[in-house]
Amino acid sequence: MTDRPHKEAVLALPEWNLADLYPAPDSPALAADLDRAEQDARAFRKRWAGKLAAADGRAFGRAIEAYEAISERAARAESYAQLLHAGDLADPGIGRFRQAVRERVTAITGELLFFTLEIGRMEDDEVENKLADPEAARYRPWLRDIRLARAHRLDEETERLFHVKRLTGRAAWTRLFDETVAALRFPVDGRELTVQEALHLLSGPDAALRREAAGSVGRILRENVRLFALIANTLAKDKEIEDGWRGYETPQAARHLSNRVDAPVVDALTEAVRAACPRLSHRYYALKARWFGVDTLDYWDRNAPLPGDEDTDIPWGEAARIVLDAYGAFSPRMREIGSRFFDDRWIDAAPRAGKSPGAFSHSTVPSAHPYILLNYQGGARDVMTLAHELGHGVHQVLAGAQGPLMAETPLTLAETASVFGEMLTFRALLDRAGDPGERKRLLASKVEDMLNTVVRQIAFYRFESIVHEERREGELTAERLCDIWLDVQRESLGPAIRLGGDYRYYWAYIPHFVHSPFYVYAYAFGDCLVNSLYAVFEAGEPDFPEKYLSMLEAGGTLHHRELLAPFGLDASEPAFWAKGLSLIETTIDELEAVS
Repeated sequence: MTDRPHKEAVLALPEWNLADLYPAPDSPALAADLDRAEQDARAFRKRWAGKLAAADGRAFGRAIEAYEAISERAARAESYAQLLHAGDLADPGIGRFRQAVRERVTAITGELLFFTLEIGRMEDDEVENKLADPEAARYRPWLRDIRLARAHRLDEETERLFHVKRLTGRAAWTRLFDETVAALRFPVDGRELTVQEALHLLSGPDAALRREAAGSVGRILRENVRLFALIANTLAKDKEIEDGWRGYETPQAARHLSNRVDAPVVDALTEAVRAACPRLSHRYYALKARWFGVDTLDYWDRNAPLPGDEDTDIPWGEAARIVLDAYGAFSPRMREIGSRFFDDRWIDAAPRAGKSPGAFSHSTVPSAHPYILLNYQGGARDVMTLAHELGHGVHQVLAGAQGPLMAETPLTLAETASVFGEMLTFRALLDRAGDPGERKRLLASKVEDMLNTVVRQIAFYRFESIVHEERREGELTAERLCDIWLDVQRESLGPAIRLGGDYRYYWAYIPHFVHSPFYVYAYAFGDCLVNSLYAVFEAGEPDFPEKYLSMLEAGGTLHHRELLAPFGLDASEPAFWAKGLSLIETTIDELEAVS
């Protein structure tokens, strides 16, 4: 019993060229940038600490500009170290380098903490007076956003303590998680696989291999669950402590604030998705079970290809062409930007031992360019992952013109371009599908992707919410964490999925819980937002591509209400979420009709 070969798909997969950031870890340019940033940060503090309120508008604007330059120089070094480490989490030398750079950057940014604190203490009329000068006025969106959290800022000494202690707190536990997961090996069919390779088999055509891989993942996670439970408990307690000092009333409040979204909007999304589960996920998985000739699917068959569907391997070059053609049909400019990722080696696609699992697009700094990490294994879902991450990359390139302080978007909007890229690719493939069988396969794959993005991510969000709430009453056992996991998964997936055996330990490998608490609802937000946007596009909205690219170019300068207004959409309205979820339902209708 062996997994299907995918030699052509994996052959000659690209690895990124990080020299656009720095030639090597020991390069003089990197050392010089860190030294320069350190010197400039100290001089900046000496020049401006305690004097910002008295500065006129022109001086205030130039101070922000200097702050921005120092921040970008430090961020460039840290981005390089982070990407190098993601490429090989198992190399202790790279890990040591990553930590050394992180410590230097933490010291540099610690010198700058006073700046945003002093801005936060200013009265509104003081800030408005300074913004009358053009030098300062261009930073209005950044000032608006950093002042949103002023009620949760502490005195400078305490802020510096939290800032520095993060190195031996959250950052250290996150590194432990990353390096532990990267080092785990999962025996399947006589091979020792990484977690990404093992999970990939769960969407493969071999039923016996799916079952073996699922059992191996669960068993290895069970054997390490005490460590993962300790990490989860420690990070939840760490968050509770900091939230308490800052006056956040709920575990989710800090994330909502950073996402520039009100809690009622997220609550409305969560409840809309939960209410829709019976007619979305429960309905679809019952339909899929019937296609398999059973009443209930085992969890390892949830993402399996449909019976008779042999998911062919897709070579890397073909995957790139599929995605770029879909992007180009929507906007030649999107294709041109996307092509640079392939032509200039901004993508690391090859799976390898020690590499960070999953996929991401890292924006680095506007003076450079983004980099994409994938673990491409040749399946149709890998093509959609490429479309997703390339959407992020195009967004990051377009927003880069806003500069280091205003290019970054809230997570809820950051997922818009990625999910839209997936939708463009899916629709392009569906339009050229030649027979009902191909349409059925594509529609089923898209439904599963949307369920994974919306229903599953809201279940993840609920898991986190319950864990963080219960952690306030005391440490959670590994068994309690597993029970919470099973409860929310059963509610979201429905009775047609059998969640037995060691599936109870599957929460342990999910990095978002560790890296970015409560990040996950942004995927559901983005998917529903894109579904609504795509409905506007299909309805023939005039100049839609130009409006869409302008939305991406805005970066973090506008909030979701302002960004969606040109399309006649408002995420604060309950009907918005209903519209987004209805597209999933109509896609299931279309799939049932094809079947």
